[in-house]
Amino acid sequence: MMMSNGDQEEEEAGLHSSREEMESLVLDDPPVTQSQGRNSQLSRPVTINYDPLLSSSPSYADRQSPDSPFDSFLEPPSYAEAIFTSFDSSSNGRDGSPDFSTTANALSSEFLSISVSDPQRMDELNNSLVPGGSGFYTYLITTRTNLPEYGGPGSEFGVRRRFKDVVALSDRLLETYRGFFIPMRPDKNVVESQMMQKQEFVEHRRVALEKYLRKLALHPVIRKSEELRMFLEAKGSLPLVRSTDVASRMLDGAVKLPRQLFGEPTAAVDLQEVAKPAKGGRDLLRIFKELKQSMSNDWVGAKPMVVEEDKEFLEKKEKLMDIEQQLIDLSLQAESLVKAQQDIGETMGELGLAFVKLSKFETEEAIFESQRFRAADMKNLATAAVKSSRLYRELNSQTVKHLDKLHDYLGVMLAVNGAFSDRASALLTVQTLSSDLSSLQTRIEKLEVASSKIFGGDRSRLRKIEELKDTVHVTEDAKTRAVREYDRIKENNRSELERLDREMQEDFKNMLKGFVLNQVGYAEKMAKAWENLAEETRGYVKESS
Repeated sequence: MMMSNGDQEEEEAGLHSSREEMESLVLDDPPVTQSQGRNSQLSRPVTINYDPLLSSSPSYADRQSPDSPFDSFLEPPSYAEAIFTSFDSSSNGRDGSPDFSTTANALSSEFLSISVSDPQRMDELNNSLVPGGSGFYTYLITTRTNLPEYGGPGSEFGVRRRFKDVVALSDRLLETYRGFFIPMRPDKNVVESQMMQKQEFVEHRRVALEKYLRKLALHPVIRKSEELRMFLEAKGSLPLVRSTDVASRMLDGAVKLPRQLFGEPTAAVDLQEVAKPAKGGRDLLRIFKELKQSMSNDWVGAKPMVVEEDKEFLEKKEKLMDIEQQLIDLSLQAESLVKAQQDIGETMGELGLAFVKLSKFETEEAIFESQRFRAADMKNLATAAVKSSRLYRELNSQTVKHLDKLHDYLGVMLAVNGAFSDRASALLTVQTLSSDLSSLQTRIEKLEVASSKIFGGDRSRLRKIEELKDTVHVTEDAKTRAVREYDRIKENNRSELERLDREMQEDFKNMLKGFVLNQVGYAEKMAKAWENLAEETRGYVKESS
């Protein structure tokens, strides 16, 4: 049955109201135990010391006074609080959003701490026709470090950067450090920026940028890179060389294409670009050739002249693909667990609040003395239920903190796939250049055979042969550079895989330890709350016997 908008709004208003009441509830001491005896409760008038439903809230100073009747009450923490008591020591770890290198960096005396704060709106003066009509936000990025690359111990500095600067940094790192597991930068989230309130979106982006930069700071190579140092230190506009936009690269490629097609040797291969991915668009002929080579590898089934021969790498790659799928499944189950704990905590709190209201009613409207006794009993039950609700909330906070590691590693897997794509791209370049050399050698042999059949040789063919030999020389140099780049990426992959295996084992051990210890610890605290109530209910049996 569908609810009308009015019914739905009324239900939501009631839900928010009850949550506010439960949040403001101050709990009494645990209910009396069997050793205290139920008769002591019967021999005195039943009073419900403080209840926000019956009187106004005491001040903080009143509750802190030694003589105050409120000093035995449990003051509930705010629902907005995100830090609770943890049963594992990992909660007090170093600040930062952990990457899979957390353990190694935690054991190191070197540190690079980055925080992002103070978002400020700036007007886009160049493109805005109306003042305030277009603009962007800058963020204060503060760095504290003792790394010698940043000036050594005691170094602290800050710069203001906008999101576009972070994009430029990310592009430069991905281009320069191919084969490394570079953390993925936050998306621009154009749709999300339109859905969220402005301040909410700005804060969401601030948190995402801080998390991204802290991951970069944890990477053993990137943290000491010139690119990151300039980003964090240089005042004013970002001094990194920005990548040329795609349209400009395509235009450059289109200008160069005719010279390549007409066989100009120096235009056949760009030695400066051969160590970079072809997808950049500056060399259109190379893009076409590598696309052809890729189709030949995948669809025609022709075995390329150069193949991936590292069987250990191929096995690890396949294993990581399986692990990624397992992480996806496990992450979904973790989200279900968090939702279930949240639901049971909220339901328990609503139950406790309902008993508080019933206890109030029984106290105010009592006709028989037994109703007053029953009201006290229900207040004790309400106390245990609301305490359990708050414990579930605290437990859920710790569960999110520990199982969020699964989400972190899903992000790591994106970086791993990017590094593997670098390797595949570099291999494809080597394969394409090898095929080009083979094709050039075949053309030269055919021309030499045809020229030998003519007395004195064919000058035009001989001239073409010399041009092709020049192209072969340039292509061989290009292949040498491409092979060198491929080997460099392979070595980067190898070292990163070793680091991933080592740190993943340690991080997951800490995650499981923290998760289990907190589940056990909070279960014991909840059991204690109900155990005290159970001691009271045992007294009922003795009285009735």
